[in-house]
This record gives sequence, structure tokens and C-alpha cells, in this order.
Amino acid sequence: MSTTDLVTAELTLTGRIRTASNATFLGSIGEVTVVYKPIAGESPLWDFPDGTLAHREVAAYLVSETLGWDVVPHTWLRDGPLGEGMVQLWQEQDRNHSAVDLVATDDAPTTGWKHVLEGQDQDGRMVTLIHEDSQALRRMAVFDLIVNNADRKGDHVLAMTDGHRYGVDHGLTFHQDHKLRTVLWGWVGDGLTGDELDGVDRVSEGLHGDLGRHLADLLSAEEIAAFAARCASLRSSSQFPAPNGEMPAVPWPLF
Repeated sequence: MSTTDLVTAELTLTGRIRTASNATFLGSIGEVTVVYKPIAGESPLWDFPDGTLAHREVAAYLVSETLGWDVVPHTWLRDGPLGEGMVQLWQEQDRNHSAVDLVATDDAPTTGWKHVLEGQDQDGRMVTLIHEDSQALRRMAVFDLIVNNADRKGDHVLAMTDGHRYGVDHGLTFHQDHKLRTVLWGWVGDGLTGDELDGVDRVSEGLHGDLGRHLADLLSAEEIAAFAARCASLRSSSQFPAPNGEMPAVPWPLF
């Protein structure tokens, strides 16, 4: 289906995702399965302007495309049965694998995974939050840093059967104040690779071209300036930062 058809062809609702905090629907455009989040169904938040979450989701996709890493599935704005909203291509994940997990501490793997934090479950048993030590998740962590993702839960990382990893649910991004909350803290202090630095450079350069023009329709001038500053700061340090500030370092719940 062409890009034009994805915007103009009829969007039919087929179900609702009840676990989402905002109104979220499954739908179809022809034979294409999509997720639809109408702006009218966004819950008010104390720290984000009303009616802007769909725009932030589209902005996140544009940054993903500029990075060139395919972190975010194709996402766009269009009209739908409940008004204008965000539409995203549905991704059928591998239900037999999780890229982020919470395991008994005694059973936590020692290779191929990063340990993020330890705690106790409701029964007092020690558990450890872990995530894959992979290029795909490193790239997602870089993406989260520059878009200031305030809600990278474990279930927002989709493990695909081909080994690819998608990130979804990016409504809480691009705030001008520091809001980073993520489960992907496994590389604190590690240097960024040349590939990761090149991606950040592409975004910084894009802000002076097409990316900047498109983001101006989706975010405030202050948010874009803060975004540019985060890219410059990460490029200067060239390493994964540690948690800082008064904000919790991880979202709650974790999944």
C-alpha cells in the first residue's frame, strides 16, 4: 500500500488495547494492520501539554528515520473514526522471547545480558532487571537519550522473530526538561561506537534541514532547542551517561 493510501484510505477499527493508559485501538487500512491513538483519547498529564502525545510519537519516528536505525515502526498523523490521531504499523513480535526481563537473581545470565538493578518481589525474593547486550538495544538507548524518553518500559521493546528490536509508545518524549526514565541502563559509562556517534551527527545535521522543518510542525521551539542541546551534549561526552537529577531513573511499573 502506498504512503498516500495509508493517509487517505478508510481506517477501520477492529479492537481496543485495554492495557494502554490512553485510548489505543487496533485497526486496518485495507489489509494493513495498524495501531490508532486518537488525540481526543489522550489523558491529561501534569507535565506535558494537552493534545500533543500523537505529535511526539510522529516526531520520534522522524528522528528514528534520520538516525537510520529503524528503531520506531512507520508512524504518521491522519484522520480516523475518532478524529485526528497517531497511526503506526502493527508489529507482530516474537512471543517466545523478551529483550527485557525480570528474573530471579540466582538465575540471572552472566553473558549476553546487562544487569540494570536488583530488588525484591512481592514474596521477598531477590529479582534482577536485565536486558539484552545487543547493538539493536544500544541504538534504542541512544535514541531514548536524545529524545528524552520518559517511559521506556520493558514491554515497549518489541523483540521481532528476525532479531530486530522495535521501540513503541513514544508519547512521553521531547520534553524540554530532563525526563529520562528507561529500563535500558546497562551501558552506563561505556563509550559510544563510531556508528552511534554518526547517527547522532546525522540528527544534528538534520535539524538544519528537513528534520528540523518537520519537527517544527510537531514540537515547540523550546523543545526543539532542548533536543538539539541533548544531541550536542551526548556527542561531546561520547558515552552513555548515568542517571541524574531528581527524576526516577526507571519508569513504574517496569513493564
